[in-house]
Amino acid sequence: MPTYEYKCRDCGHCLEAFQKMSDEPLTECPECGGSLRRLIGKGAGFIFRGSGFYATDYREGGCGTDNCCPGNSCSGCGDKR
Repeated sequence: MPTYEYKCRDCGHCLEAFQKMSDEPLTECPECGGSLRRLIGKGAGFIFRGSGFYATDYREGGCGTDNCCPGNSCSGCGDKR
């Protein structure tokens, strides 16, 4: 569910509401009873981890296969053996 931001047209009070997309927008300010205006939000940020968009960037531990990593360390998944 998205978080919507609202600002009162009368007193300027700002608030956030965690609502379903199908819910009706809030209309009354909880501070003064004035009318609310829904603001355009910034949206959620992306979280980038690792060196690329691969399954190994988010996987806990190593690749788990013996034939993947010849030697003591794996260049494919970063697993130290």
